[in-house]
Amino acid sequence: MVFVMKTRTIAPLLVVLSVLCAALPALGDKKPQQPIKPMAGPRATALRVTWIYVAPDIGSQKLDRAQIGRELVVAEKNGPWMRVYANTDIEESRDKDAPLIGTDETPPPISGWVQARGIVEETKANGDQILMGEAANQESLASDPRGPAIAAKSARLLYRRIVEMFPNSPLVPEAAWRAADILWQLQKADAANRPSAKERDPYMRDQMDEEEMKKVVKLYPHSRQGDLAAFELIDNKLCGDWQGSPKCPEKEAEIYEKYAAEYSDGPRAAQALYQAVYRQAVLVDMYSADGSDKKADEAHGHAKDLAARMKDKFPQSDYTARALALVYKLDEGVPVYGIDRD
Repeated sequence: MVFVMKTRTIAPLLVVLSVLCAALPALGDKKPQQPIKPMAGPRATALRVTWIYVAPDIGSQKLDRAQIGRELVVAEKNGPWMRVYANTDIEESRDKDAPLIGTDETPPPISGWVQARGIVEETKANGDQILMGEAANQESLASDPRGPAIAAKSARLLYRRIVEMFPNSPLVPEAAWRAADILWQLQKADAANRPSAKERDPYMRDQMDEEEMKKVVKLYPHSRQGDLAAFELIDNKLCGDWQGSPKCPEKEAEIYEKYAAEYSDGPRAAQALYQAVYRQAVLVDMYSADGSDKKADEAHGHAKDLAARMKDKFPQSDYTARALALVYKLDEGVPVYGIDRD
């Protein structure tokens, strides 16, 4: 729709706008209002789906439900009851698809009464271990086809509560890694079902949110958790479909070798080297199909060298055995990638 305005109509409008701009701070300088969390007492979380009531009476009106792992703030206690502020409406992970403007403000926490059983406060002795155990239970249920549909998200929230409620716990690095990994795997599964999953170049595919993984790498450098997070981040650098082009396996083999060199004693070093061996084996077939025999021989030799390194450093690893099997196929002229050329 096109609006046509006469000059005499525009002039007064501009005057009004100029006055408003002078009276108000620039929108670009105004920071978005942050939600205010009423820290009236200790933080807590629920180990089960918990009803929130208007009064400390199961016969009173129900306001909402606090899901497993949701953040609670305890305001007061009355026998077997607690009055809490409950964050029940916000999914506590950044949605990269959310619009940047035009969103509603964060709704305030709900205040109401909950039954105290199944509520773990940050003052609870061994509370970090209790939350860790229940988070692990929920994570196990997530892998069971008969488990609750939201078990993975419940596990993630419980792991996050450990980090926030028990910051000095020795379980924090593992909890932070597991929370990040669950989000990563959920996003990875979603991305794999999108049409862009078959795009060759990584930037053409839907990417996983790297924020939490990078935080784990930064806060716990060269720890088991940091090394695992660094390995997961490689996913965003991989091609969706090689489409017969050597460009992708060349680059990916380089990425995996670089990771194995930087995290040589980490829990994913052997796996990274195997991935590099596999890509070198693929390149042998790709180069041979293109008539690039010299490059094929070089890739063959590189695969053998990597497998030999694995045999020396990781003799008991399944990845080493798999790498040696790939090299055997190369030595025997058995194709690893593409149509059998026999």
